[in-house]
Amino acid sequence: MFTGIIESLGIVQKIEKDRSNVHFTIASSISSELKVDQSVSHNGVCLTVVETGELPPALRSAFSAFHKVTAVEETLRRSNLGAWETGTLVNLERCLPIGGRLDGHMVQGHVDAVATCVEVLETGGSWRYTFRYQPSPEHILVDKGSVCLNGVSLTVVEPRDDLFSVAIIPYTWEHTNFKTLKAGDPANIEFDIIGKYISRYLSLYK
Repeated sequence: MFTGIIESLGIVQKIEKDRSNVHFTIASSISSELKVDQSVSHNGVCLTVVETGELPPALRSAFSAFHKVTAVEETLRRSNLGAWETGTLVNLERCLPIGGRLDGHMVQGHVDAVATCVEVLETGGSWRYTFRYQPSPEHILVDKGSVCLNGVSLTVVEPRDDLFSVAIIPYTWEHTNFKTLKAGDPANIEFDIIGKYISRYLSLYK
């Protein structure tokens, strides 16, 4: 389980296609601390670390270590990982340790869909991002409720029809890849697990 509080930004160093799978090599400040088989949230997608190591000197910039993860076809289809390129910034979070603080909300790392950013407004030192998504009975958004976008735990603002907004404070803007997000870009969305369970329960026992 994750909390939606981003630990580090990673940089995609290499992309390798392997039949229907894709291997991503990512450099970050936490890569040197990761171990094979560890679960890490990448833009809100829970992926397993399959390799770690040191970058060749020629590829070192801000980071010296890398880790590699593999995305299967289903993951690529349901997320924005298929749009990644070399140099893409990725939000990273390690799983919540037992006894750790739940500073965001309960995030599984299971992306439900891809939303599209339709507007970015700067509002006196903060930013308001509006997204369009495909609404459904099990994908519930409520005003002031929680939503996870690209792995970031955020508060829903004014959900309406197929649109909703989130407010980004300067700290979040600086320490996540929201600073690179613009109108037309895709974002991974995970709806609140509590809302999904309630919706499922009502559909079965109504």
